[in-house]
Amino acid sequence: MVKFVDSELEQLKREVSQMWTLVYNQIEQARDAVMGLDRTLAQQVIVRERRVDAFELKIDSDVEDFIALFTPVAVDLRFVLAILKINGDLERIGDYADGIARFIRDAETDVLDQELLEQLQLGAMFSRVLTMLGELQQAFQNENAALATAVLSQDDFLDQINKASSAILADYARNHPDSIPFCLGLGGVFRKLERTGDHLTNIAEEIVFYIDAKVLKHCSLEG
Repeated sequence: MVKFVDSELEQLKREVSQMWTLVYNQIEQARDAVMGLDRTLAQQVIVRERRVDAFELKIDSDVEDFIALFTPVAVDLRFVLAILKINGDLERIGDYADGIARFIRDAETDVLDQELLEQLQLGAMFSRVLTMLGELQQAFQNENAALATAVLSQDDFLDQINKASSAILADYARNHPDSIPFCLGLGGVFRKLERTGDHLTNIAEEIVFYIDAKVLKHCSLEG
């Protein structure tokens, strides 16, 4: 019985890792679509969103079945509860990738001002999101609470870039009135990436919770 339970838990872990990789690829391709104004790539991200949604539903269903069949306690219960929450956060991140892709697909512009993108640090913001996603996947797979905790502090970088983007975009729009719709949409990209950081913070907290039985939510890192 114990071996069967362990086997089921490993299967759940594999499913979440597959979902994770899919969402990582969605963010990565959304980045490439934005930075290269690639509508074809954006459309691929939009089409694959259905796979993200399907994964979420399957994982939720499998977790519910596991709880009903085995009535887990202690670390096993923490693990499956964490999976439920992580699964939801990953799905939301997939939604943000889809939203970013839709903005590029529908954008009424054919040229990107590369100097503006550099000033906004959009590439750096995407890179940090992908780094956090990758490190958290590693922390989850290896049950590394220290790595998950270390990711928490990286969210500040995303907040700073998002905060600075508003003034930069507003100034650019004043000087380039034709670009106002695009600037508004680009502002939405920054907000989606900032919210992605919030979901990644949630994931880090869930990993620490199931490994160490610590609740980090509403606590300072120093506390």
